[in-house]
Amino acid sequence: DHGSRDEAKAMAESAVAYVKKVGADKALEDFSKDKAAWMKKDLYVFAFDLEGVTRAPGPPAQLIGKSLLGLKDQNGPEFIKALVEIAKGPGEGWIDYDWANPVSKKVENKTTFVKRIAGVEMFVGVGAYR
Repeated sequence: DHGSRDEAKAMAESAVAYVKKVGADKALEDFSKDKAAWMKKDLYVFAFDLEGVTRAPGPPAQLIGKSLLGLKDQNGPEFIKALVEIAKGPGEGWIDYDWANPVSKKVENKTTFVKRIAGVEMFVGVGAYR
């Protein structure tokens, strides 16, 4: 069951509100561990700092603390760099790339909404597979 673009954007905005409510450390822990709250259908929250270091990966958790700035999708674009540029620039927006769907386990086209969190120097994203 695929989540929609609207659901992805709403989840990202909820994640930003949650960071503001409980603080970054608690929110990041919950994004990574509380799957019932932060994974719906094939949607999940991830977070990066503005240097491309993973703060909350969605799946897989072993990426926390690693820089993924140069990570490319199967077609070549450095999509984490593009996500960071959106966060640093307009502060929110959409990007398309290919990524492994945690439900189907297949690489699929994904559109992701990114939103910077003011005062925390990081951003969250939620993507919908198409």
